[in-house]
Amino acid sequence: MSKLLIYGANGYTGQLIAAAAKTQQLDFAIAGRNAEAINQLAAQLGCEGLVFGLDSVDVIAQHLSPFNIVIHCAGPFSVTAEPMLQACLQSQTHYLDITGEISVFERAQALSEDAKNANVVLCPGVGFDVIPTDCVASQLKQRMPDAERLTLGFDSSSGLSPGTAKTSVEGLGQGGKVRQNGVIQSVPLAYKCRTIDFGNGAKNAMTIPWGDVSTAYYSTGIPNIEVYIPISPRRAKSLRRLNWIRWLLALAPVQNYLKRKMVQTSKGPNAEQRAALKTFVWGEVCNANGDCLTARITTANGYELTYLGALEVAKFMQSYRGEGGAFTPSTLIDNQLVERIPGSSAMEFTASSGTPGA
Repeated sequence: MSKLLIYGANGYTGQLIAAAAKTQQLDFAIAGRNAEAINQLAAQLGCEGLVFGLDSVDVIAQHLSPFNIVIHCAGPFSVTAEPMLQACLQSQTHYLDITGEISVFERAQALSEDAKNANVVLCPGVGFDVIPTDCVASQLKQRMPDAERLTLGFDSSSGLSPGTAKTSVEGLGQGGKVRQNGVIQSVPLAYKCRTIDFGNGAKNAMTIPWGDVSTAYYSTGIPNIEVYIPISPRRAKSLRRLNWIRWLLALAPVQNYLKRKMVQTSKGPNAEQRAALKTFVWGEVCNANGDCLTARITTANGYELTYLGALEVAKFMQSYRGEGGAFTPSTLIDNQLVERIPGSSAMEFTASSGTPGA
């Protein structure tokens, strides 16, 4: 059996993954930068606890060398992913993470050839971002091979964990992202709005810089991709106003202030809330003739799906004998992965004709 390391295990999602790893009787250890938190959690779980930072690739690689697989949970991934990726290539440890950041997905793809040469799998996004939407995108492409446009979205009432809150603050300064003609483009906040029935009634929705703007392209090859979440017209209008001061929101002092404020109020949902809050995932592909195909699936709460999904991929990697390289969840395993995760419904499809987005 391959041994698993969960890095950043003292964070909100890291703790969920570590607790589930113990319940599932996996051979795992935990690690992180906070010695007190890691040692306390290791004693609680009855597992090995390692304490090391991410400042030196060589030091990280030394700690990773006994492990076949790492699930990286310590954000912000825009800062922490690069040294962990490089260390995994050096130690020949398969890399999984729970990021939703486009820059990390693109960086993993840029390292794909290096990963092949090292026989290492790089698969970021093995949680809510991006397993459900990635599987929806892949199944839609499978059913409409000539699709030219892919639109994805989800509706979730889940609260934000501290890590997700920090990432959302970074997004305010960076603006939106869509893929047009195969290239990721920067766009204003609330760039587009449309009405979408995610599976629980029609709602106004806006574009967001979700990870699938990157990953769905590598899973499907579809050149035009947008991702939406529900938002009231009033809030969308307020976000558009922020475009005038986006330069200010990107400044480090402002970012640090906003992140501190967000972390103070962001604790993540408790077990009861996670059990009660479902997520509705939606996708649509259209071809040049105006033929469209829609998919919908209901999944567990995003955080619930993240810890279950991350361990599902980690267990798959324990017996993996394929080649290295950069993957998405659907290209690494298959596009039915989300339907096997507890709390997920079967995927449902509806064909239609007309103007995309109408």
